[in-house]
Amino acid sequence: MRLGSGTFAACCVVIEVLGVALFLRGFFPAPVCSFSGTEHQTESPAPEPSAGAISNWTKLPPPLFSKVVIMLIDALRDDFVFGSKGVKFMPYTTYLVEKGSSHSFVAEAKPPTVTMPRIKALMTGSLPGFIDVVRNLNSPTLLEDNVITRAKAAGKRIIFYGDETWVKLFPKHFVEYDGTTSFFVSDYTEVDDNVTRHLDKVLKRRDWDVLILHYLGLDHIGHTSGPSSPLIGRKLSEMDSVLMKIHTSLLSEERETLLPNLLVLCGDHGMSEAGGHGASSVEEVNTAMILISSAFERKPGDVRRPKYIQQTDLAATLSIGLGLPIPKSSIGNLIFPVVEGKPMREQLRFLHLNTVQLSKLLQENVPSYKKEPGFEQFKVSERLHGNWVRLYLEENSSEVLSNLGSKVRRQYLDALRALSLSLSRQAAQYDVYSMAVGTVLVLEVLALLLLSGPRALSGKAELDVPLPSPAFSLLCYLLPLGLAALHVTVCTSAGGTCYLCSLPWLTAGGVMVLISTLLCAVLSALTGMFAGGKRLSKNPPQCNSRSSELDLLILLGTVGHTLSLGASSFIEEEPQTWYFLVNTLCLALCHEIYRNCFLGDDCAPQRCPHAGEDFDGVAAAPQGKSPGPDVWELDRASRHPSPLGVLRGPERWMVLASPWLILTCCRLLRSLNQTGVQWAHRPDLGHWLTSPDHKVELSVLAAVSLIMIFVLVQKRCSLASKVAMAFGLLGIYCYRVAIGNLLFPWQQNNKDISKGITEARFVYVFVLGILFTGTKGLLKSQITADDFTVKTVGLWEIYSGLVLLAALLLRPHNLPVLALSLVIQTIMTQFVWRPLRHNAAEVTVMHYWFGQAFFYFQGNSNSIATVDISAGFVGLDAYVEIPAMLLTTFATYTGPVLWASHLVNFLTSEASRIPAGGRQEPGQS
Repeated sequence: MRLGSGTFAACCVVIEVLGVALFLRGFFPAPVCSFSGTEHQTESPAPEPSAGAISNWTKLPPPLFSKVVIMLIDALRDDFVFGSKGVKFMPYTTYLVEKGSSHSFVAEAKPPTVTMPRIKALMTGSLPGFIDVVRNLNSPTLLEDNVITRAKAAGKRIIFYGDETWVKLFPKHFVEYDGTTSFFVSDYTEVDDNVTRHLDKVLKRRDWDVLILHYLGLDHIGHTSGPSSPLIGRKLSEMDSVLMKIHTSLLSEERETLLPNLLVLCGDHGMSEAGGHGASSVEEVNTAMILISSAFERKPGDVRRPKYIQQTDLAATLSIGLGLPIPKSSIGNLIFPVVEGKPMREQLRFLHLNTVQLSKLLQENVPSYKKEPGFEQFKVSERLHGNWVRLYLEENSSEVLSNLGSKVRRQYLDALRALSLSLSRQAAQYDVYSMAVGTVLVLEVLALLLLSGPRALSGKAELDVPLPSPAFSLLCYLLPLGLAALHVTVCTSAGGTCYLCSLPWLTAGGVMVLISTLLCAVLSALTGMFAGGKRLSKNPPQCNSRSSELDLLILLGTVGHTLSLGASSFIEEEPQTWYFLVNTLCLALCHEIYRNCFLGDDCAPQRCPHAGEDFDGVAAAPQGKSPGPDVWELDRASRHPSPLGVLRGPERWMVLASPWLILTCCRLLRSLNQTGVQWAHRPDLGHWLTSPDHKVELSVLAAVSLIMIFVLVQKRCSLASKVAMAFGLLGIYCYRVAIGNLLFPWQQNNKDISKGITEARFVYVFVLGILFTGTKGLLKSQITADDFTVKTVGLWEIYSGLVLLAALLLRPHNLPVLALSLVIQTIMTQFVWRPLRHNAAEVTVMHYWFGQAFFYFQGNSNSIATVDISAGFVGLDAYVEIPAMLLTTFATYTGPVLWASHLVNFLTSEASRIPAGGRQEPGQS
């Protein structure tokens, strides 16, 4: 069978998309949800079990509370309330926790720990998926059944002030609202003042049933300064006074109402030690939750320590408290201490409604629900509950009734835990079969591309897939039958939980045939390659042992890293992979340099690289044209370094010491920021430097780093760019002093802290000026095509502008990362790449490796919790979406971007050093 190159490429793309889609469908399974939707709002609640007797309780129980106030403090970590900071900065809250009428909990939030998915979890009781991380940037209307929609349908009047995410999720649900921007993290004062300013007026009114307040200031402080900032204490004190004001007002209002009020203090997620959130560390998932009401009477000596619950439990509890049906997709349990003081019949009724809702959800999402232990426990509980109701209606008040009621309650609580656990497990269960099939499709296409690419993707290519023998043909015919049998076996044992098993048999059979066809094509290509290899004539051996060793390391390292991404543990600890590869590369370069200097070469006299010697063996460019990076290829046979005696003094020692200097820099950078998962909690130099007690040391280190950046970057810039760079770096230091990160030499401490908007914009002017100068040079070089000097200077000035922008956006303790990145680039250029004459492919891969390593040296990881959102608002006094996104992206990927930019500069400068004849002129450097 023959395929044209265009048809072959199109087929590969289609199959790749299919394979990736199958893998993602298995990796991100469908969420646990109710398929009945929210249209059955008037559906009758489950009647009370009665075991033959006639029960008169067929409606929903009445509300437990007159009004509900939800005070949500963004990023309220549990130790901010229950730890030493809570005791110091939140005295009123601490009093309520220890002695007041309250129940306190540590609520566990499931990843992803970002705001919008957490609000969904609180109001729906369901587990949002990781796709909601993307939706968090622009939240769509929430269509899933939830407490807010139920309350509005029941005629409850809801008022909201705070994060505008709520307004996007629940449009037209609030009778009054005032949204604040959640992404402008530089503002931690006005964003909360705009919420609190409504309180006095609202608390005096009686025309509302639910009040929701979402405070963002604490989260913004975490993003900008981290959890150890002194601003955290001030914000906690502010929140404590707001809580006291609300609680006092609710208590005074209860004198005129029959039912008590409920005040809920909670957080949506926690805060990592770096100040971010989004991942699954203990600091990010554990949040404080306190339920405060006069209904929760506490006897003297009653010590209530915080208990652990799931964040999804709040939806069911609020529904019961407001007299509403529990959201259909909720997997949460009723927080039992809320109803513990009610009569036994009401307790059992509440628990029965919760278990009925969870059992229905289980039936809709788990085909084998009858085998689940939670469902069996529910049936036993319901039967015992019916017996209890029958005894109760017979007016039997004996001890038997009391003991049976306690037994039924325990049985219900056990059933709730089991049902919730089964549903949570279902929501987090990978579809391994779909993932495996998708992976096989992708790997088969990649193998086919690697084997057939040189022929199939050329100009007149045609892909030939021969079937060399009848035995081979028979194998390809039997493969679909074998895969179909495997599919039947998997689907029979999986019980219908696999996506592929839910597809029609014709569609699933087509997938099996496609896999078989691709496998046959790969085997055919392999057979043809080996058959053709036997006919190749043997070439004489080349003297390229050094090159083959380094090329082998680069190939194995790149392929090994790619394969490591197939395991989640390697993805979590990917920084360690890159640190190992970079260190191994340095040792390989050290071996190469020392062998050339001291042991000589098998095909040449004893040689040693010279940092400034001329280029030899460069492929000549077409006559009349200047060479570019694409023709910068060195002839390995003529790649002979200069004699050992050429090097003298410091130059020789720098060449010999360069790998060890790079290794030392990398080791220092590893100690600056701990990243990954297993070691992220360990102390590092970054935490030590950013603590308030070491501000002087941080200021000295930042100043030295800025000076190093100027010295390393300015050497190839024009005079105007040098002046702009100097003033820009000075402005960066002033900006960090203005926002309280650094100190001037004459300062003892920062008393007047501002947002530094003027200083940051001052730096932006110089950044834009340098980028404009570089761009002008590039455009000029396009007019005078042979003027490589103008082009290289223009590229370097663009690179310098990016370095200045990076220095502005990176946090002060990360300025050494930028400075040492420039040091390593200078060492590699002067003492490794040029003297050892690596070709463009090797230099490109090395840039890629170092760029990836510096991504993690910054403190980044594969968790969104390490994304520094505050960098997107440097110099902005309002939320502007596009600049904020661009600045945040650049700050996050500073390492890879700067190394890629340096690669372009290096390849272009090396091409400009080579004249049209293909060799560098003597004395040219």
